[in-house]
Amino acid sequence: MMKAIFKTGGKQYYVQEGDKVYIEKLDAEAGSKVKFDEVLFAGDKTGNPYVKGASIEAEVIKNGRAKKIRVFKYRPKKKYRKTQGHRQPYTLVEIKKING
Repeated sequence: MMKAIFKTGGKQYYVQEGDKVYIEKLDAEAGSKVKFDEVLFAGDKTGNPYVKGASIEAEVIKNGRAKKIRVFKYRPKKKYRKTQGHRQPYTLVEIKKING
């Protein structure tokens, strides 16, 4: 089975065909096709920095937001306390084909 490493959203992902991967949010609707051209490794080929002509075709399954995390800041002995919540948006994609 073909494997590849690609880059999107400032992160690198190691995938193979059929994988479902949570990545940084993309501006794409659920059910639409996306193509990743920044491929660092495909099969047995490595690139410097990217593999020429290689691409990864994927389908967007859904967009969503992760569980809420609490961000708590405080300064000892200064009566400073601050609580914040954050939910990181994501896109779930399924890798359909690796062209290497």
